[in-house]
Amino acid sequence: MDTLHAPTVPSGPTSNLSQRNGDTGKQSFAELQRKKDDMEAELKALGSVLDSHGVDMQTPLLTRDGFPRADLDVAQIRTTRARIIRLRNDYKELMTAIEKYLHEHFANIQDGDEAPSTAGDELRILPDSHSEQLDEPFAKVNTVAANSPAQQAGLQPGDEIRNFGYVNQSNHDGLKKVAECVQGNEGYLGLMELLAGRS
Repeated sequence: MDTLHAPTVPSGPTSNLSQRNGDTGKQSFAELQRKKDDMEAELKALGSVLDSHGVDMQTPLLTRDGFPRADLDVAQIRTTRARIIRLRNDYKELMTAIEKYLHEHFANIQDGDEAPSTAGDELRILPDSHSEQLDEPFAKVNTVAANSPAQQAGLQPGDEIRNFGYVNQSNHDGLKKVAECVQGNEGYLGLMELLAGRS
């Protein structure tokens, strides 16, 4: 029990995504996708750290008198929260780079230009093109607001949600994690993993 609140995930570097990874605009789609997968995995792991302490991003860490709560490892929770905030900001920047890459790629296709065929620049097959086993759906879309990002992404009533950012069947926590993911990525949808298939 002495190690209950011991750090389980390193706090990670504090530098900006572009400083840490160079210019994201010069990277291939596969590299951007790998970074996205890594960030989502780290966000999921950091969320588990908060869960292990029985807190979320909004849980008060001070008593009514303004002292740190004795029942929590306040330092570890603050470090984890700070890392989550930084990662969410980096994730937004990365999603912007992916969105830009996809717009340029499909604009080139519409213009009749051939897509680059070099191994480093190869587009990875989108998740809904795979024949592999798909994740179990954890939610079904009832309505889609007109002119919303969801509608622009092609989401339709009746669609089943299998992945939403880093959220899936195993960790959605009664859809609370979906709300957290949306708050951390306002204005962006998980472009590549929002839907892995439609019913």
